[in-house]
This record gives sequence, C-alpha cells and structure tokens, in this order.
Amino acid sequence: MNDSPRVVLVTGCSSGGIGYSLCEEFARKGCVVYATSRNVDKIADFKSGLVHKLALDVNSDESVAEVVKHIVDTEGKIDLLVNNAGITSPGPLIDQPLNSVKEVYETNVFAVLRVSKAVVPIMAKHGSGTIINIGSITGETPTPWSGLYSSSKAACTSISEVLFMELKPFGISVMHISPGGIKSHIADNGLARMQVAPDTLYTDYIPFIFKRIQSSQDSASMPSEVFASRVVAKALSKRPPRYITLGGNSGLFTLFKWLPRGLVLYFLFRSFSPRK
Repeated sequence: MNDSPRVVLVTGCSSGGIGYSLCEEFARKGCVVYATSRNVDKIADFKSGLVHKLALDVNSDESVAEVVKHIVDTEGKIDLLVNNAGITSPGPLIDQPLNSVKEVYETNVFAVLRVSKAVVPIMAKHGSGTIINIGSITGETPTPWSGLYSSSKAACTSISEVLFMELKPFGISVMHISPGGIKSHIADNGLARMQVAPDTLYTDYIPFIFKRIQSSQDSASMPSEVFASRVVAKALSKRPPRYITLGGNSGLFTLFKWLPRGLVLYFLFRSFSPRK
C-alpha cells in the first residue's frame, strides 16, 4: 500500500477556484484525487483521469460519511484531506443577518471539523496522513467590510494549530495555508453575497466595501495554478510544513504581525474608507 498512489480528498472544487487547481496539480503529481462540491455540475472536467468528481455537502454529516466511505471502499485509504470549501459574506459586520453568520461559520469552521472527524480515524489506522486547511491572511489580520469571513478564518487558524498538536501522536501532519490574493471567483461570489442593511449606517462607505471585495483580485494576485503548484509540492514532501502563506499582499500581512496592532488596524480602515 505504501507504493500505491496517494489518495487525496479536496472540498470546494468548483471551476475557477483554488480547489480546482489543487486537484489538477495533485493529479499531475500522480495522486488519485477526489474533487468534491455541493453541486458537482459546477466542477469542470479535468485533464487527468486520476481525478474523480463527487457531490459532497460539507455541512451534512450524512453526505460526509457517505463520500468518505465511498473513497475508502474504493481506494482503501485517504492520505491527504484538503479542507478548502468556504464562503464569504462581505459588508459591515453589524449589518450581517444572523442566518448569514451561521451559514459562513457552518461552512468555514464547522465543516473543517466535520470532514476532519470523518477522515482522522482512517489516517490514524495507517499511522500517516496530512490534513490541509485553507485559511486566509485576513484570518490573522482582519480587514474592514470582511469581518465575518475574517473571523471564521481566524477560527480555522486556531483549529489548525490545535490539530497540529493533537494529531501528531498518530502520525498525522496538519498544514495551515494562509493565502493572500489568489486569482479566483471569490470577488464575484462576494459581490453576489454582499450584505448591507436597508437602514445601514454605512451608506457613505458602500463604494469602499466594493473596493475591499475587489482587492483580492488586483494585479498582485497570484494565479491559482502557481498557488497550487507550491502548496502541493510542500504537501507531498517528507515533512509537510505547519504553515505557509503566499499570494498577493501575503508579505505585507506578515509584516503587519510585527507592527503595533492599533497602527495596522488604523491603516487598514483608512485604506477602505472615505477621507474625512
């Protein structure tokens, strides 16, 4: 079994996103890949026959159990899990309806634990495996108008660090990826899910909310194929790193960690607010 191709499960693989590119790259490296999405019709065809498309609702215990069982029955193992599925809900944090808060946390936080809980016993049985959680640089330093997403990714960061410690005794590695700007459909999805209350206090700030949504897709954004090649190379190495940050503005956000927090928050708010 050690000589057999590694088996990879990736969540959130709709076309045009980083999950899709990760599947392509894992397959290019000879892995057997299971690309999943709630709506499998949103996953375009892959170049490699090593990629199999499956419908998976990461917010459903039954769906997760069914998919994991299918993979194990077919392949006998799962070597790598990539918790990539995620959604955003831009807009003032105080304007977010509670159902949106619950939806974002369900997908970005609870699903990470749900899928990991299903896969960890399989990895522990073989004494090896790697879990890769896709976070965000804004999970480490939040920005205005993306507070719900930022806070959910902050929770994901903490989950990754705890799992890194607690799964080590079973031979399971945990990688936390903290992307900056990566070319994807996240801005388009953000515009579609933007939340501003009809009686919002932030009418003057609406153009800057749009600016924040689009900021991850500027000229500094990294192509998703480049992102995938670097992440997969680390994931398949003998000793996967605990943490990686890459993509547009990732260097700047690394610097932010060393600067006075109040100064950083002031700078970020001024970057996405009218000059008064």
